[in-house]
Amino acid sequence: MNILNKFNFFLIVLFLSSILNIHSQEQKYPGSFTIEKNERPPNIIFMIGDGMGLSQITAGTISNKNTSSLEEMQYIGLQKTHSFNQLVTDSAASGTAMACGEKTYNGVVGINSKNKQLESILEYCKSKNFTTALIATSSIVHATPASFYANVNSRRQYEDIALQLRYHSVDYFIGGGRKHFNRREDKRDLIAEMETEGYKIVNNIDNYDGYKNKKLGFFTYADEPPPINTGRKPSLEVLVNSTLDKLKSDDKPFFLMVEASQIDWGGHANDLPYIISEFKDFNKAISNALDFAKLNGNTLIVVTADHETGGLAIKKGNLKKNSVIGDFTTIGHSGTMVPVFSYGSKSEIFTGIYENTAIFNKLKIAVNK
Repeated sequence: MNILNKFNFFLIVLFLSSILNIHSQEQKYPGSFTIEKNERPPNIIFMIGDGMGLSQITAGTISNKNTSSLEEMQYIGLQKTHSFNQLVTDSAASGTAMACGEKTYNGVVGINSKNKQLESILEYCKSKNFTTALIATSSIVHATPASFYANVNSRRQYEDIALQLRYHSVDYFIGGGRKHFNRREDKRDLIAEMETEGYKIVNNIDNYDGYKNKKLGFFTYADEPPPINTGRKPSLEVLVNSTLDKLKSDDKPFFLMVEASQIDWGGHANDLPYIISEFKDFNKAISNALDFAKLNGNTLIVVTADHETGGLAIKKGNLKKNSVIGDFTTIGHSGTMVPVFSYGSKSEIFTGIYENTAIFNKLKIAVNK
């Protein structure tokens, strides 16, 4: 082949390869993250292990035959947890940062440092025609779940928070704290009021599963639920599974927030077995969420913490016996960063190191694709 023919052959190969490359870029196929413009937004499952730092995850994993559902997550990031003016946050400020995208003072829910009421990611999703749901193993008026629907200057304003939930548009909710709705200082029965406006409020899992109402509340306990290792029922796994069954039957995308509240309480008590049992309960709920996401194909799962509690360090243990021994440095929270695990649609945007406020913005990006 002479020089001219070689040159012509090279041009033909170059031209054909460019056509093939363009064609391959235009193809859409299952398993890729290429999103069609007319595809509906993904479902969002946002799961918070309150007080769950790396040591809590490590202890729970080792105690669970050295494995956890978090190992199935596709991406990992780190979030900085400090509040507006303090290195060590509380659940109100950190919950507000993640739910509403702005730093605030410790103890404040849904209001920023300039006293402005904030819109939460749940409310943003509701404005986009999402079905919305909240689940907590604390009372439903506790700081973290409240950050998604309430605006108060003190997290201790439980009756005010309950009143705001009474007027809110969240579709499904599960948690303790029934007394803040029907045994109030103002003598109002918020449960009766909610039921006159279309809610069905139940007190057991059979009724929660059985009712087909599109507005449904389940009070698990009158006050704060007990730990899982002293008989709390239903488990978080059951609550998540029941709620996902309801959400998947709706012909709309959904936003579900799940809080494993009592990992934090075990940290405050410096009680490692308490932490481990709550982590295992959370781990099963994460597994359910992953099973759902794998079948659905258009769901984003984000698992993180609001802060670490107890300053836990793993001191020693026995892998063969799946046992760990830890030391605590505080009965309060610590200022360490906490991990962010993600799976599914747009999960890649949760990598890196960022402020906890970025989670709100990243969730909005995922909602809007």
